[in-house]
This record gives sequence, C-alpha cells and structure tokens, in this order.
Amino acid sequence: MAAGSAAILDDLSVLGDLNRARVLLALEAQELAVSEICDVLRLPQSTVSRHLKTLTDDAWLVSRREGTSRFYSASLSALPASSRRLWGLVREEVAGTPTAAQDARRLQRAIEARRATSRAFFASAAGEWDRLRDDLFGPTSHLLSCLALLDPKTVLADLGCGTGRASAALAPWVTRVHAIDGSEEMLRAARSRLEPYPNVEVRQANLESLPLEDQSVDLALLLLVLHHIAEPARVLAEVSRVLRRGGTLVVTDMTPHEHEEYRQQMGHVWLGFSDEQIERSALDNGFSSCHIHALPPDARAEGPALFVARAVAGR
Repeated sequence: MAAGSAAILDDLSVLGDLNRARVLLALEAQELAVSEICDVLRLPQSTVSRHLKTLTDDAWLVSRREGTSRFYSASLSALPASSRRLWGLVREEVAGTPTAAQDARRLQRAIEARRATSRAFFASAAGEWDRLRDDLFGPTSHLLSCLALLDPKTVLADLGCGTGRASAALAPWVTRVHAIDGSEEMLRAARSRLEPYPNVEVRQANLESLPLEDQSVDLALLLLVLHHIAEPARVLAEVSRVLRRGGTLVVTDMTPHEHEEYRQQMGHVWLGFSDEQIERSALDNGFSSCHIHALPPDARAEGPALFVARAVAGR
C-alpha cells in the first residue's frame, strides 16, 4: 500500500470517532485545559484524556503545562495538506450537528467564566494594582517594555554614559550604541557591564568634541549629564553636528534648585535648568524644535525634580 494511502487511513481512524472530532472542533477555536474540555463536551475526564492522547500522538494537537494544569490546542497548520483537507470535510459535517451547537454554547460560557474571574480580580485589586505589579515584576517593567518601540536600525549615542546603565538597557533594541564618557573610572565599570553587547562601542572623550562623524547618529542621550558640563551650549552644538537631520536628542536633567552643596559633594556645575534655558540653547545650536515635559515626582527620590526635553536636529 502506498505511504499516502496509509496516511489517509490513519487520519480516517483518528477522525472517525465523533467525540474525537468534537474535541478537535473545540480546540480549533480555543486553547483549553482538560477540565474545561470536560465541561464543554460533557464527557468524563477518562474519556477526554483518551481522546487527547490519540490526537496528540498523531500530531493533531499540541499541549503545554501551566502550573498544575495542561492546556491543549489544535496544531492543524503543521499537518500535511491532505490531513487538513480531510478535516475540512469532517468539520463541515460535525459542526452542523445539534451536539456541536451545544458544545459551542458551552465553550462560550467557559470563555466568559475566564473573563468573569479576571474582572473579579481587577475589581478587588484596582486600589493595589500598581503595588502588586511592582512587587511581582519591579517598578520599571512597564517602561522597559516600551524600548521595543525603538527602530532596530537606530544608531544611538549615550553621551556621558557613566557606568553604562542606559546603554545596557537600549543595546538589545538598536543596531549600534556609542557609549561615551570623559571618566576612565566610569568607563571601566561601563565596559564590564556592556561586555555582553557586541553592538556597543565604549569610548573615552570630552562631550564638547565627540569622536563621531557628522550626521552619523539617529538618537542621542544626555541623561543627568548637562549639569556637570562647563559649556552646555557647546555640547548641544556638537550633538547637533553628529545627529542626522531629523534625529532626536533626549535630555533629562534637574529643574532649578537651591542645593548649593551639590557643587562640592557631587561636582555639579549648574543648579538645574529652566525650560527657557534648555529651549533657547537647543534652538540656538542647530535644533529645529524642543519640547520639554516635567517628570512626575518619585515619592522615594530625595533629589530635585526632573524634566525631559526632546529636541529635533535640523532647521
């Protein structure tokens, strides 16, 4: 007997049982746990388990474990075309039966039960939701997920990169990162942190004279850096030089404050910047626009309030 004929007979054997066809029909529509399949088809678990084994052994189904439950779903796309055609014929006959119609109604109730469980949880947890998420996943998980919005072709310059914290977060999402800082001590820590990322180049340089070609960068960052710079306008002009037309500079820094002790304790040159200072300096040094937004205060933070500015290169 030809191999193709034998395969068809095997498929007929699998699909020739009405209850197995019902299982497959339900799982074609929705991934279900064993207990849900029993509820939808109104069959005992022993019967359902037997049919699940047959369908899984013959590659009609796939399963996965989640906690103490096992979920099953149809894997029709991985089957030969002849098997899919045969299932199409069987499905057409089975789906039109009153039994299948009842299964479909019970399946919808099972899905609605899932939604009800989820709604009940959110109704009770709304007041504590942020704390619960922070406890489970950390306070920055939602922000780190937004890094996937970056264009993977982006060439990025992390200017005043320090120990490389931002570069490490961004490197998996872009094509190239130039991590530049003037402090060899900071860069020693950055090199250790950034070693796993082959697309990151760590370089020592003054930000007033960047070792980058004209219009070679898509996105530049100055994250809590400008207040350490003796000539901020000169740095902004240099960033404008290396950015492609339409490229973006992101500046995060402190709003004006009166912590004079920061000059001695942390080497600050400037005690923050006003919106007017940042906007004027950006527009005077090669940027066509500058939008500034105050960051919401963090109750745990002890320092001054922060702002973020987004400036676009080119006139």
